Amino acid sequence: MSETNDQLVLIAGFSGTGKSASLRNLRDQGNWLYLNCEAGKRLPFKNKFRDGGHRISDPWQVHEAFDHATNDDTTIQGIIIDSLTFLMDMFESQYVLTSAKTMQAWGDFAQFFKVLMQQRVTIFGKPVIITAHLLDTLDEKAMEMRTSVPIKGSLKNNGVEAYFSTVVAAKKVTIKDLEPFQNKLLTITEEEQALGFKYVFQTRITRTTVGERIRSPMGLFAPNETFINNDCQVLLDHLKNFYA
Repeated sequence: MSETNDQLVLIAGFSGTGKSASLRNLRDQGNWLYLNCEAGKRLPFKNKFRDGGHRISDPWQVHEAFDHATNDDTTIQGIIIDSLTFLMDMFESQYVLTSAKTMQAWGDFAQFFKVLMQQRVTIFGKPVIITAHLLDTLDEKAMEMRTSVPIKGSLKNNGVEAYFSTVVAAKKVTIKDLEPFQNKLLTITEEEQALGFKYVFQTRITRTTVGERIRSPMGLFAPNETFINNDCQVLLDHLKNFYA
């Protein structure tokens, strides 16, 4: 049993910022479970994920997938949940809104997520990538915009980001704004130069993004690595090298 998961990452972003596309270069895709929680929406690239991916129609299927990968099929090298936002919305629709005992159902909602993260993900002990959508809200007391993964019930107090040591934000950034951040994890193609923008991961908080919940272990990313390619394989390799 693994006590920690060094390659557990949350890819958070608004729609159209490259969250799903960041999965395109994962190696050995046939040994990855892709759990599609977004009504069977197709990925924006051809892929070879195990069994062509799995369409989740009941939230408990995600727990079952982790149990299968942990106990029955050790050839599975990693699991993707795309997306956590839709997964929790599915749980609310199927098990909270239909319940005669609403308070108990909201407790079950929180426990579903906590057991997933604290037991299923931890015991699996292999790379886990989870995507999530973001929402801007106004902090009226501080008069600042806060950007976070929306979650309901008691989980809202700490936020789902608290369960991850590595949280990166998928973004679309102009080439001009990327110029001060040259690093080996950031490559800009001729096409991107022509378009004038690039899809990236933001790995560190900046002066203009203090309201976001981006986080990573101290020393994982240097200041010039605030923006890197939106490539999950690059991110996983970087995490592996860091902990090695």
